[in-house]
Amino acid sequence: MQVRMADLPAQNKELQPELIAAMQEVIESGYFVNGTNVKALESEIASYCASTHGLSLNSGTDALLMALLASGVGPGDEVITPPFTFVATAETVALAGATPVFADIDPVSFNLCPKSTEARITSKTKAIIPVHLFGQPANMSAFKDIAKQQGLTLIADGAQSIGATYRGDALGKWSDLLTLSFFPTKNLGALGDGGMVLTDNSEQAEKIRLLRSHGSGGTYSYDEIGYCSRLDELQAAFLRVKFKHIESWNDARRGNAALYNNCLDDLTEQIALPTEDENTRHVYHQYTIRVRNNQRQKLQKHLSDKGVFCAIYYPGAIHLEPAYRHLGCKRGDFPEAELAADQVLSLPVHPNVTHEQIEYTAAAIREFFTQTSKTK
Repeated sequence: MQVRMADLPAQNKELQPELIAAMQEVIESGYFVNGTNVKALESEIASYCASTHGLSLNSGTDALLMALLASGVGPGDEVITPPFTFVATAETVALAGATPVFADIDPVSFNLCPKSTEARITSKTKAIIPVHLFGQPANMSAFKDIAKQQGLTLIADGAQSIGATYRGDALGKWSDLLTLSFFPTKNLGALGDGGMVLTDNSEQAEKIRLLRSHGSGGTYSYDEIGYCSRLDELQAAFLRVKFKHIESWNDARRGNAALYNNCLDDLTEQIALPTEDENTRHVYHQYTIRVRNNQRQKLQKHLSDKGVFCAIYYPGAIHLEPAYRHLGCKRGDFPEAELAADQVLSLPVHPNVTHEQIEYTAAAIREFFTQTSKTK
């Protein structure tokens, strides 16, 4: 049996007639930039995420960058981020001219730790970027309190979390700006790249509209030094087709995660399973376990030999990467992030994975630990 980490061909095959029809409509319209699908998608996603404004962009990375620039982040400023995340979270802070300042993560959720964040705030701190990692909302009530008390902008990286909720509310309610990614493997993925910023702040929204289109309001008058970062009309049309299925797909991910939990709950001495508390609705962009006792590499190879594809998100903490050495961080500065990078392993949880494949994967994991215990 083969179990894929993602199965985009299967997902797209189910929707192929609708996707082709959407493409045909765009071709016939002649509008390929800033067309009706872009505007409709922005409105639909903003409503879904409980935000006033949706600003579509060409990637989730640009969404983070535009959110920072719209918040006035620039040279001399510091922005606190976790070191255990995709590099774009820190990369965009540097691209904005500011300094990324790392704080450690919570060992259970893998998300930015509020207590560690508070300890890293200085007079130069301008913003905080908690990441809703793997589809699990961060502790937003704590971060909202910190941001209010310290006068900081709260930008949430929601690249992996569309459809997740915190305390019963969509994530747009919990931060000044929320960023999304529509990379193909995301819970809502385009047939290419894309991203979005969500906010209730009209001034920030207008600044992003200018920045994404060369700093112009559309009349060859340039108020800002801008970028070219518009979501393609074709991708917006494809995303609108897929958006109709986001709730059922997220429900499938949650059901798959529950099945993994049931199949693996007696192996908690060897692995730690993902959890969610009463405040969160986890949408399982990834189903990420911890593999204890330095067994991750061997388990991953065993699963690969069995035809099960799994992945490590992320194999290194950002503060130890060569590009960020100038910040002066060293191993041991953020022990929880470093330990997570050494232990995490993500299993296939996408909507198209079958219950049979999940049970097969769980059986392969059990087989590995049974064999391991016999050789001790």
